[in-house]
Amino acid sequence: MARVASGVPVADECKLKFLELQRKKAFRFIVFKLDEKVKQITVEKLGGPDATYEELVASLPENECRYAVYDFEFTAKDGIISSQKSKIFFIAWSPDIARVRAKMIYASSKDMLKQELNGIHYEIQATDPTELDLEVIKERAK
Repeated sequence: MARVASGVPVADECKLKFLELQRKKAFRFIVFKLDEKVKQITVEKLGGPDATYEELVASLPENECRYAVYDFEFTAKDGIISSQKSKIFFIAWSPDIARVRAKMIYASSKDMLKQELNGIHYEIQATDPTELDLEVIKERAK
């Protein structure tokens, strides 16, 4: 298990799956859950390489907190030259209607997970579905 500073420890599987997303493009997204039984952050869902952003958003529970990473691929133009780029987004999903205790634990554990997932480009904190719109991702990636 990975180190723990404050919050909940991170399962080794989280870092391993993130490396597969980052280096091998094996996944488009990963959803992480704080498993209260084993008291650590674990992988809840993996989105295959062809998964969509909409599938990621649909996998986030309406009333429970989660973390997710999303590998956003886009075409960047530099003058007349276009190139494929990829940016990894960290999403902290903490809906307004989630339990207060859960929001506090997720908030205190977020930085530990981010430290274990080396290579994140942007972070999005969302409390309602409008903050998860694909346009938010596109705007940040520019």
